[in-house]
Amino acid sequence: MNLQNNCESDENSINATNNFNDLINATTTKNSPHPSIKEESIPKDEEFIQNTEINELEPVSNEDVSVVTPFLVKHISDQNLIPRDNFHKYCYRHNPEITCNKSTDEYKMKIIQQKLEQLPNRDQEAISHVWSIFSAAPVHHRQLILQGILTQCCFPQLSYISQEVSQLIKIDFITTLPQELSLKILCYLDCKSLCNAAQVSRKWKSLADDDRVWHHMCEQHIDRKCPNCGWGLPLMHMKRAREMITEDEKDTDSQPPPKKIKTEVPKKEIKKRPWKSVYSERYQIEKRWRNGSYEIKTFIGHSDGVTCLKFNRKYLMTGSYDTTIKIWKIDTGECIRTLTGHTKGVRSLVFDQQKLITGGLDSTIKVWNYHTGHCIATYRGHDDAVVSVDFSNKSIVSGSADHTVRVWHVDSRTCYTLRGHTDWVNCVKIFNNLIFSASDDTTIRMWDLSNNQCLKIFGGIETNGHIGQVQSVIPFTYKEELIEDNSDEEDMTEKLVLPTVTTNGYPTHLLTSSLDNTIKLWDVSTGKCIRTQFGHIEGVWSIAADTFRIISGAHDNLIKVWDLQNGKCLHTFGNYSSVSCVELSDSRFVAGLESGDVKMYCFE
Repeated sequence: MNLQNNCESDENSINATNNFNDLINATTTKNSPHPSIKEESIPKDEEFIQNTEINELEPVSNEDVSVVTPFLVKHISDQNLIPRDNFHKYCYRHNPEITCNKSTDEYKMKIIQQKLEQLPNRDQEAISHVWSIFSAAPVHHRQLILQGILTQCCFPQLSYISQEVSQLIKIDFITTLPQELSLKILCYLDCKSLCNAAQVSRKWKSLADDDRVWHHMCEQHIDRKCPNCGWGLPLMHMKRAREMITEDEKDTDSQPPPKKIKTEVPKKEIKKRPWKSVYSERYQIEKRWRNGSYEIKTFIGHSDGVTCLKFNRKYLMTGSYDTTIKIWKIDTGECIRTLTGHTKGVRSLVFDQQKLITGGLDSTIKVWNYHTGHCIATYRGHDDAVVSVDFSNKSIVSGSADHTVRVWHVDSRTCYTLRGHTDWVNCVKIFNNLIFSASDDTTIRMWDLSNNQCLKIFGGIETNGHIGQVQSVIPFTYKEELIEDNSDEEDMTEKLVLPTVTTNGYPTHLLTSSLDNTIKLWDVSTGKCIRTQFGHIEGVWSIAADTFRIISGAHDNLIKVWDLQNGKCLHTFGNYSSVSCVELSDSRFVAGLESGDVKMYCFE
């Protein structure tokens, strides 16, 4: 056959069609003993065409032998050996149990049928023979047929084949693969891709919403930054499990109580929130943090500047120069209790579920039962104002304007004084068995709580320390990589390595703020400042931090939100008064102002 027939113009299309018909008819001619029989001797009436059709039920005579018929009979009968299981009997595309793209195939077959009916009967018969031969052929025959057809195709036909094949070879692998493999694949997707996958089909939705996939997502993002997408979600200390009364128990509750019979009490059905719901809740909060979308609650009640504050999910506690401590209910904004007892301003406070501890400018430390408003105990010992307090278990630590740090052991009723600072101690923090103190002498000291010894001093020009009074310190452990400032004079021989610092129970880093307008990040193992954050134009009074963010309040009336990992400023919030103290939680932060107002920024 001449390949040029495929490329001829429309004028010769009729000739090409005749050649095609002749080729097909040649496969169904009689086996004549005389090869020189003329073409005119071949009958072309309708009766002959009916005799050459494929019919497995009618026997084939010796006088009229078809090339197509025995080929079809042979290979169609061989298919009886194929297993009855659809996944072995059929390929992926023709498996009746797979419904993907079946509607598309149905639509295409309608178009093919319409085009076929527009052709003459003999052309329809010829094309049907080609399809039948290919359908009945085994795999190696099919490949041979396709190779021959492709070699005869010109670029227009090849382009058409490429377009059609690109759609046909798409496989719904998520539905076809075993469920375990599909879930493993889905675990590699990010949040947006998983949500898009859930909209593909019902089967994809059931797999994309599987609790195991979203549990993996939560493990990858909650309370840590994902190394792939860079997103981290707040921990939000909330119980995932919620106990629900079963329907059976509800029905029995509505009926009168039966007679007392010793029977086993059915356990309550514990329903757990889907991990997707847990992830979604935290994702929305993190998204609002990043976009800067928030609502402000204002607590007004103090008659003088607010000096300290702490809060949890239910209560907000504030201390002021007006000598009072106010307890606010966060949901309603109502001041439910005012504690009085200090004779001068309250400079610091901490609390837990049972007690509240405050330090005042009257040189005393008071312990309160804030549920009743009663003062439980008062500790005296400092020679000047108590500027900062913290506690852990049965120990209270206080920093004072008398340049000392005192450790109060409640059970043994003993007090130890830690000396070393040469100016006011503005902040003290307990971290496991360590005490960290920040002072106006521009240094930070690390103390051992068990033996009251100073282990390390952070500060000085050689370690790139603060040049102003240090107002706050936050020890923390960070397992991921933190971005450090580039140093042109790095000398590994000067690295101070303390073996004890690398053991368990020691923090990896410190955050400090100072009246030199900066926030510094320190490496505990080396004692050096590894990053300095600039942005405030006046002294930074207070900072707070979690796994992702740093909140800073300064004398320039600004509150800044920083990224903990890279130190970049994310948001800046202005106020009408100096910001004296800040606190942070997963979904909100609170700022106390010199004007006496307290602002809560909510990102839920």
